[in-house]
Amino acid sequence: MAEAKHDDARRALVLHDRPLVVDLIELTLNHGLFVVRAATTLAEAEAILADWRPQLTVIDMDHDDSTALLERLGATNNVSRSVSPAIGLTRRGDLKSKLRAFELGVDDILTMPFSPEELLARSIVVSRRATGSDRAIVPTIQLGEMELDIVNRQVRAGNSVVHLSGIEQSLLYLLASRGGRVVSREEILDAIWGVDFVAESNIVDRHIRSLRIKLQNDYRHPRFIATVPGEGYRFIPTFSNTGWAGAPAKAIPVRH
Repeated sequence: MAEAKHDDARRALVLHDRPLVVDLIELTLNHGLFVVRAATTLAEAEAILADWRPQLTVIDMDHDDSTALLERLGATNNVSRSVSPAIGLTRRGDLKSKLRAFELGVDDILTMPFSPEELLARSIVVSRRATGSDRAIVPTIQLGEMELDIVNRQVRAGNSVVHLSGIEQSLLYLLASRGGRVVSREEILDAIWGVDFVAESNIVDRHIRSLRIKLQNDYRHPRFIATVPGEGYRFIPTFSNTGWAGAPAKAIPVRH
């Protein structure tokens, strides 16, 4: 098992004003050994850029400062004669909005809500395309007593291996990314199904129940997912971008 030094991690800047989305991006990009710094405004992004040059930028294209930040990154690239690729996120799935984003300078664009594995794959691809260097996906990361395998949509806990659906994986990553904080049903609906999705009233609870069954997680004595009455759900093990349980991030090879 190879162990990656934290100093070797790639740097990713995120412009987004929703902490829930930032946390999800942060956890997902850990599979690509990215260390994430986030900004909610152009001023915050420029303060980060003053002494920290990102190798990838993830930008909410619906943010008022998205155009200005892309212009700032473009100017920096011209001066330094380097390339810092950008991925745009948007809730607008129409072709006109996507073409506009490409005109502004993004290298790729994802419609929200996005799946963690798609964001990770695209981040790796645009980074590789921009720098010419190869960085493999770290398929499995440790979270408490649980190993999450983003490539094969598997969770390992002890000797048990369970396979997840796409929605179950997104749900698990969303809850895990919040570092033990409560995620409301409304936030889950918005992040996984989108604001325009018309859902039956119990769709979140149904998928939580399915995920708990697969994880053998008894809601009365939860190991992984706890119910907070009247508020939502909380993941019990916590995630930190500095590594799992205070240790350096681990690069675990694909298991065949």
